[in-house]
Parts: sequence; C-alpha cells; structure tokens
Amino acid sequence: MKKSLSILVLLCAGLAIAAPQVQAQSSSTKTTTKKSVKKVAPKAAAAEVDDGEDEGTPDIKTAAAVDYHCELGNNLTIYTNTEDDKHIALRWGKSLHRLTRVPTTTGANRFENRKYGLLWIGIPAKGILLDSKKGQQLANECKSPEQEKLPAAASADSANSL
Repeated sequence: MKKSLSILVLLCAGLAIAAPQVQAQSSSTKTTTKKSVKKVAPKAAAAEVDDGEDEGTPDIKTAAAVDYHCELGNNLTIYTNTEDDKHIALRWGKSLHRLTRVPTTTGANRFENRKYGLLWIGIPAKGILLDSKKGQQLANECKSPEQEKLPAAASADSANSL
C-alpha cells in the first residue's frame, strides 16, 4: 500500500511540473497565431490600395467621353482612354470615379470600384450601374447614342442571351 501511495504521489508531482509547461506552450502558440493574423491584415489592405482606385480624380483630359441616357431620367458619362483598356472613369451625379476592368466569361464589359461599391456592366445593347455595397441598381437601361439607334429586336436578343 505504501508503494502504491508513493507512486501516486510521484505521478501527481510529475503532472504538477508538466502541466504549467504545457499551458505555457499553448498560450505562446495562441500569441503567435494572433500576431500572424495581425500581419496578414495589413497586406490585404495594401492590395486594395494597389488597385488604382484611390488615385484621386481620374485624368479625363485625353479620354473619349460617351454620354449614356438611362431609364427614369438618369444620366452618366463614361470616359475611356485608348492607351488604358483596364480602367474607365465614370461620372455619376457630381462624382467622378475610376473603375477597374474585371474579367468575365460572357464577354460583357465589367468594371468595378470596390471602395465605393460601384459596378458597371456593359453589353452591346445597354449598360447597368449597380451599387454592390447596398445591393441595388443605380441606373438601368443605360444607352449611348449608338445603342439607341439599334433596333429594339437586337436589344431583346441580347437580353435573352444572358
């Protein structure tokens, strides 16, 4: 009985010594994890800055402007530059925004500014401006003067192909 009591005391003493070390290792692992998460967040923020959307007001001096007339009396202007097909400038209301091209599989022209939540989708028959942050349409059935000349049947065919 004395031997089993002695062994039990030794085991408890060993656990008492080992338990704080295991706790210290697990808390240092948690601290390391927190630090790595904090380091990842600034890198993601830096990627957003590199989109070119925060460069201030886009330069539209040499850009070609196309006015779009939308339903409900809304109007917008898109400025394109032949040297830079990856960006457009969009005047909506009194604000001018730079939007970046987003690749699509459908062939539609899709430009987005994630900072302001603006999304322009242009197809041959019309365009639409969306607010991706609020999840709503800002302007629909937007047509340039060239698109307004297209027959109504062509615009219906384009809508059905989507």
